[in-house]
Amino acid sequence: MKRILITCFLSGIMIPLFSQSLFMTRSGQISFFSKTSMENIDAMNNEVTSILNTGTGEVVFAVLVKSFRFEKALMEEHFNENYLESNKFPKSTFQGKITNLTSIDFAKEGSYAVTIQGELTLHGVKQAVTTSGQLEVGKGKLLLKGNFPVTLADYKIEVPSLVTEKISKTIDVRVNCEYEPKK
Repeated sequence: MKRILITCFLSGIMIPLFSQSLFMTRSGQISFFSKTSMENIDAMNNEVTSILNTGTGEVVFAVLVKSFRFEKALMEEHFNENYLESNKFPKSTFQGKITNLTSIDFAKEGSYAVTIQGELTLHGVKQAVTTSGQLEVGKGKLLLKGNFPVTLADYKIEVPSLVTEKISKTIDVRVNCEYEPKK
């Protein structure tokens, strides 16, 4: 295998691999919103790590569940202990790909519509996700914005009957990440 890689490298076949651009953030934002007639719940996580590969369109997110912040401390406690069980499932991840990569000109500043398909792992459950969003190219940075719904039952997140009127069955998840070239 080493001989094949060395031969490919020397013959120039691997050059495109090295010309791919990796962009990264460690301060991306993911938030979610639950709206019901009884109560609205809004939480924000500003410690999202994400990598975007402009050569392949691959996008990866890693989120520490305990890093979500709520308006009320009791909501945060219930979220971590009762619903997301963050001690048991400390991290949520997304691995996907921009499916319309050819419609984006990374050399030209502007805003581009993107479609991303991948797998979201949350509460120990992996589900396929397809979403659309906007990718802004400018000044050596990339800004990715989007939102998608998450149905709690799909991820085996149980809401006690005592509070079902206060928590929506489907949560709106918003993503806002500003990437810089990975050094």
